[in-house]
Amino acid sequence: MADPGLLILGGTTLGAGLAHLTGPGQRVIYSLAGRTKARPIAHVITRSGGFGGAEALAAYLAENNITAVVDATHAHAAEIGRNSEIACRMAKVPLLRLEEPPWQLEQGDHWIAVETVVQARDVAVTMAARTFVTTGRQDMMPFASEMGCWWLARVIAPGTDLPPLANGDYIFGRGPFELADETALLRKYEIGAMISKNAGGAATYAKIAAARDLPLPVIMISRPPPVKAQTVSTTAAAIVWLALTLGA
Repeated sequence: MADPGLLILGGTTLGAGLAHLTGPGQRVIYSLAGRTKARPIAHVITRSGGFGGAEALAAYLAENNITAVVDATHAHAAEIGRNSEIACRMAKVPLLRLEEPPWQLEQGDHWIAVETVVQARDVAVTMAARTFVTTGRQDMMPFASEMGCWWLARVIAPGTDLPPLANGDYIFGRGPFELADETALLRKYEIGAMISKNAGGAATYAKIAAARDLPLPVIMISRPPPVKAQTVSTTAAAIVWLALTLGA
């Protein structure tokens, strides 16, 4: 049997940060969804792709002698969150949720709260001729054939998984982003509204600050219900949890 291992479900700045902080003597598996190319991390095993559901993940934990799981996926990655909760309960493996606190309204913000990407799209059509979409590549299909608005969609990298936009265009970039650059982008494309998920954290917050300064409305997609697991918001707190949990 393999040595005891830690599984980090990643894809966020916090997840990568935790993987970097783990010791070279630990057996660490850093798992990504596979939508973009993974950046290698020294002393860490990187895997790409899904697990095939909660039962398959539970089997993976047992087969790979995983003794702790840290779910550091995006705050809106609801499916893997649910699956990790169920799988860890089935496999009797401790689970920690590592996520940024959600952004909070500040004076000057104009947020319109919605629950889904489709709702956000429909609201945008009623209020703007040109909308900046920052929901991620997996949520682009609802915008593909919608002609009621022109969509500027930002994703990390090109790919064959991206549906062509009948009335819009893609731009590519990976955070962190600077406020001046985000402000210039919104002005260049004459954006009238923005669609965003409430991701939290600093890496992509500049777009929210830019919308506040211009000012522009932000159609904000609320987070799904949290998983039933202890939750921390910093890599330092996650390291402490690992030390207590694994007896390191």
